[in-house]
Amino acid sequence: MIVVLTGGTGGAKLAEGLQQVARPDELTFIVNTGDDLLWWDLPVSPDLDSITYALAGLRCRQRGWGVEGDTFDLLALKRSQGAPTWFQVGDRDLATHRARAQLLSAGLTLTQATKELASRLGVAARVLPMSDDRVETRLETPLGELSFEEYFVRERHQLPVSRVRFVGAEQARPAPGVLEAIARADAILLAPSNPITSIGPILAVPGVRQALRAAAAPVAAVSPIVAGAAVSGPAAALMESQGLPATASGVARAYADFLDVLILDSRDAAEIEPIEALGIRAYATNTIMASLPDRAALAEFALEAVRQPAAPREALP
Repeated sequence: MIVVLTGGTGGAKLAEGLQQVARPDELTFIVNTGDDLLWWDLPVSPDLDSITYALAGLRCRQRGWGVEGDTFDLLALKRSQGAPTWFQVGDRDLATHRARAQLLSAGLTLTQATKELASRLGVAARVLPMSDDRVETRLETPLGELSFEEYFVRERHQLPVSRVRFVGAEQARPAPGVLEAIARADAILLAPSNPITSIGPILAVPGVRQALRAAAAPVAAVSPIVAGAAVSGPAAALMESQGLPATASGVARAYADFLDVLILDSRDAAEIEPIEALGIRAYATNTIMASLPDRAALAEFALEAVRQPAAPREALP
């Protein structure tokens, strides 16, 4: 079994690649829910939806989020009525949120609702929220404390951030199946997601980080930082705000207590030596997933690296 901790655009791209090189029933995705919000009175789980849409072949690759070919008629109507529309939800995407609301209102947990929604879209891989309990990523900015989506979408992640916290994390429990999946995994991957606000909330749920430390399977991460910059989004700025350098070495430091392998971009190959000084094996390859073949190649490389962590670098593709 391959277990993937994931969130954001990088996570969705890697999910598409993994589905090309592994059987869907081998894949379990543990997904960030710190971005979840209530929008127009509907529960929205951006990362759960992105991963599910990616696995279903529905993710809009041009935007990086939402559903391919979606329309925005309701958004236009809401705007004309003076409703807030900074968080743009398409009509087909909205149908997912309505279905989630109905399932949750009927008494299902977020884990159960996610399984049902994934099944309706024909997704065979297992998609788990990190927790059924509410955990909210909050960022301290000059405008005050904002939710992640307020910071990321409404403010276009342009504000400096002095503090990141995960409200409710201390009281949260891992969703059913999360710790068991980590314990039984043959390989564990951390997607090239933002270490602070995509992977960070998952690690903040009590028991998850400890499970990764104790895991029998090797743990590998794909760096979302290339040549000192984030491939997309505010990962670099947020890492620096939390005292980590915006480098592949900074990613290694963020996960150093449980990480066995770091996969970094070939442009950062000079960082292999300092990363290996931390006791983490490092491998360089192309990590820019511009096309589906790129995603499949990176997924295959990552699986080879994590399955053979003791192999010399030259033995890897």
